[in-house]
Amino acid sequence: MTFSLTINWWSVLIRGLLAILIGIVALALPGVTVAALVFLFAGYAFVDGVVSIIGAVRAVAAKERWGSLLIEGIAGIAAGVITVLWPAITALTLIYVIAAWAIVTGVLEIAAAVRLRRHISGEWLLALSGVASVIFGVLVAAVPLAGALVLAVWFGAYELVFGTLLVALGFRLRAWDKAALSGRTFPAPAH
Repeated sequence: MTFSLTINWWSVLIRGLLAILIGIVALALPGVTVAALVFLFAGYAFVDGVVSIIGAVRAVAAKERWGSLLIEGIAGIAAGVITVLWPAITALTLIYVIAAWAIVTGVLEIAAAVRLRRHISGEWLLALSGVASVIFGVLVAAVPLAGALVLAVWFGAYELVFGTLLVALGFRLRAWDKAALSGRTFPAPAH
């Protein structure tokens, strides 16, 4: 038995590597302007949304659950498009868009981890990345006027943590997929 998430381990890895790269840039250049932060966020949210929709399409083909991936993908694409269409958006509005996106994404990742816990071990990595997303979203929403500099540092730290967790999950899923293809037994489900 294979799951679309294990077959698509590379998409989780790509999302993680992209998040780490964005985190490094945000931390190395915390003085970015609000406009640069707008386009940085828009690009990441859009790519993340596209990758999630690709995962949903593959899950449909594998006759597996795909709804949360589709919603996450639509939310990411919508956040990216809205941000690009209104580049003069105020910092406050951008902060709330980023916070809402992070919270929705985090909740959906936690839900996916809960569903996966019966099937694979290591689902805690996905749950932990979801928790990191929710915490980031709540912090951003709680202190919206902290300024672009603080937001850039928070965003960079969040992206590094989130990306690292996704990279670890991607490699774990890859190992599980290889085990499935070779006919070896899977790690015992976590309970």
